[in-house]
Amino acid sequence: MSIFSFIKEAGEKIVDLLTPGNANASEQLKDHVSKVGLGNPNVQTTVDGDKVTVTGEVATQEEKEKILLALGNIAGVASVDDQITVSGPAVAAARFVVVKKGDTLSAISLAVYGNANLYNKIFEANKPLLSHPDKIYPGQTLRIPE
Repeated sequence: MSIFSFIKEAGEKIVDLLTPGNANASEQLKDHVSKVGLGNPNVQTTVDGDKVTVTGEVATQEEKEKILLALGNIAGVASVDDQITVSGPAVAAARFVVVKKGDTLSAISLAVYGNANLYNKIFEANKPLLSHPDKIYPGQTLRIPE
């Protein structure tokens, strides 16, 4: 379990999510996770200022990482406290990279794999959070599979 940091100003804007006293924040986050295409996982969330804490159990390390990214890539969220357990087989966690201005998936692929043509590997590892390889933005955090 660990805390993942995100760029607070980057990401999708969810109205009123981080408003102090928002009793619906947990439900809004669960709806967001579902809306980005991750279904309805067995997780619960709490919001404390700009920190989201997520607990529960998921089947795979990949599912866990995608949920963490879905929660962290929201405007106003600076960190996600990962308290999720994985019921499936233990596998190594993926690396993460923060998109910089001017980055493309090809450029990221060249930097991490030494081959720009492996950009689709990064795209596939971030589905359904990414709908198209060209739709990334500065400040977004992406999974980088081995």
